[in-house]
Amino acid sequence: MPILIKKRERILEEKKIKSLAAIGLCTSIGTAAVTTIWAIYINSFLNNIAYTGLFSGALTIISFAFFFLFIPLIERTNKGRLFSYSLFLTAVIYSLFSLINSIELFLILTIILTATLVIRISTFGVILKNSTNQTSITKNEGIIYTLLNTGWLVGPLIGGYTAARFGIPKVFLIGALFTLIGFLVFKITSIKDSHIQKNPDSDAIKNFWAFFKDPHRTKAYIIRGGITLWWSLIYLFTPLYIIKQGMTEVAVGYFLFAVVAPLILLEYKFSSLTEKYSFKKVFQTGFFIASIFGVTAFFMSNTYLLLSSLVLASIGLAMLEPNAEAYFLTIVKKSEVSRFFGPFNTTSEIAALIGKVLPALLLFILPFRYIFLFFGLAMLFFSFISTKIK
Repeated sequence: MPILIKKRERILEEKKIKSLAAIGLCTSIGTAAVTTIWAIYINSFLNNIAYTGLFSGALTIISFAFFFLFIPLIERTNKGRLFSYSLFLTAVIYSLFSLINSIELFLILTIILTATLVIRISTFGVILKNSTNQTSITKNEGIIYTLLNTGWLVGPLIGGYTAARFGIPKVFLIGALFTLIGFLVFKITSIKDSHIQKNPDSDAIKNFWAFFKDPHRTKAYIIRGGITLWWSLIYLFTPLYIIKQGMTEVAVGYFLFAVVAPLILLEYKFSSLTEKYSFKKVFQTGFFIASIFGVTAFFMSNTYLLLSSLVLASIGLAMLEPNAEAYFLTIVKKSEVSRFFGPFNTTSEIAALIGKVLPALLLFILPFRYIFLFFGLAMLFFSFISTKIK
């Protein structure tokens, strides 16, 4: 009888993970399509690359605050319902972006969108943690991220082509459509997570210090931040660089397609190898590979060779992406995941802030290509930090 129970639990877990992966695929296609033109869209209001970077940094600060302020909401509310609401509201906001041309409305909607994305990320992580066995977290993260990155492979092609052929507003409609499909898949699969904490941790300052009191959580936080830092280069500054070189939005889509390809091909395999070689070795190697190709891009005068170096750097990122979150979920207790998964994701906000603001400031005094050197050396720093984890 115990064998049959375990088999049934394993089947239910696999079904949930596949459903979550399918939802992640749909929503990531929509998000990736919008992200392809997001920096260009912001720049259409501000008309300055440096200001675009600084504005993106300001949104990051807002997002950071939301991750801590929303902890009580996440703890005391049905996670499945919150996740569902966040998907629907995101689709609505994307649709509105396709209609507006007022900077005031853009600012308001962007702040609301930031709040919904915080809720979506936090609840998705909690649902995943509560749906998987501790021993299969790494494998399940590999599955989830493979499907997520499949969306990030397809989304830029759709977004780039749509923007070039029909205009940027139509890209937001594409984003809304795929997000709505993700919402409907979630409803159809009836994934539930009704874990509710009656006495939520409502003190944001206390939650902040409690998170960083544990050195293992802090190291996981830093490692995850290094990954986000790199994506600031890929999804904010490189598209602007491509446009600056006289290419079109289609070229941006092709580049982002190529960047994601190694992730899809290698992430699941690397997440499986982690059990054999340890998180430490995988993190060290992944960051070092990204560092080598980032620094190489700085010395490239040919645009296509430079972009190729950034694509090859994704081999290192394939080692990092699924394993960073898996490492955190491995070291955190199940009873604490609702409290600490949101704060863990603020590492993305802090790293994104650094990855947007510092290079933007760098542009005031140095040529654009020094941004690649900045990110390459940063990855070398994170490779060293990886030696300190257990």
